[in-house]
Amino acid sequence: MIDWARLEQLAAECSQPGRPYKNRYPTPHHGLRDFLRWQRETRGRFPPRQPFPLRRPDLALLATPAERPRFTWIGHATYLVQYRGWNLLTDPVFSERCSPLSFVGPKRTVAPALSIDELPEIHAVLVSHNHYDHLDRDSVRALNQRFGDRLCWFAPSGVGAWLRRRGIARVEELGWWQHRRHQDFDAFCVPTQHFSGRGARDRNRTLWCGWRLDWDDFSLLFAGDTGYAPVFQEIRQVLGPVDVALLPIGAYQPRWFMAPVHINPDEAVRIHKDLEASHSLAMHWGTFVLTDEPLDEPPRALDAARREHHVPARAFQVPGHGDTLSLLDGGFEEVTP
Repeated sequence: MIDWARLEQLAAECSQPGRPYKNRYPTPHHGLRDFLRWQRETRGRFPPRQPFPLRRPDLALLATPAERPRFTWIGHATYLVQYRGWNLLTDPVFSERCSPLSFVGPKRTVAPALSIDELPEIHAVLVSHNHYDHLDRDSVRALNQRFGDRLCWFAPSGVGAWLRRRGIARVEELGWWQHRRHQDFDAFCVPTQHFSGRGARDRNRTLWCGWRLDWDDFSLLFAGDTGYAPVFQEIRQVLGPVDVALLPIGAYQPRWFMAPVHINPDEAVRIHKDLEASHSLAMHWGTFVLTDEPLDEPPRALDAARREHHVPARAFQVPGHGDTLSLLDGGFEEVTP
């Protein structure tokens, strides 16, 4: 049950006409000096790249309407979400690197499970923030070239201008707690605990967010990128429990540097519980080498956290690259070609 009065109040409170944007809960600011300390302590060495199995999705299946919610993990924070004739993408990154340059920067360990040419007709894209591993210029342009005005982009405040400069015509640009009715579902822009920036001079000049989508019989929360904060309890109090949450579980070490803006697997389970999510799916791991933990550590750490918090394995699952899962009454069922 949505608390519409509280939602309207929060939307007014969180309106930030000035810049820069700030987190709803105070966050330590780690600047260049802290980044250099991190690099010095690790001697600039990241864990080795580790390839993971890639399953090729069933393109014929994905071209059919989904009567039950269906999820295909393309990699990192990119999911294809299908339900009742709707095909949506989250934070689409299909490039080999998440970087302003094509020849340097974090490189994929696993190719995207689908190319843009292989996607079914896409109707909407959810953008959480403007970091390179969540908003990729070449992917945006390729999606626009293929789908054009048929595709609606949902973006937080400030990111819409960046999209329009790349030729995107249909943008729903919202601030925290604002919402739009979009044909069959309500889209809510919800706060997360993170930051934004694509260069040295634009830190926090655009907003970051998660997205909650509500159909009449199904709800979805895409968390984007976030640190842990009471904001997820607040989301549940205002918007009610959620059916499926897409939650990050990777890029969390070292904790002294990453904790303000990146949750670890234990905190992901806590958010799952804060949201009173019926089911959660993991993302944001095993695709790019971004931080210090081994690439295969997040699923193992999540398994330990589930047991500690008494969350059944079927309630919080970790798909493999390219896996497609359908939500049934008892949980997710893997769809195999």
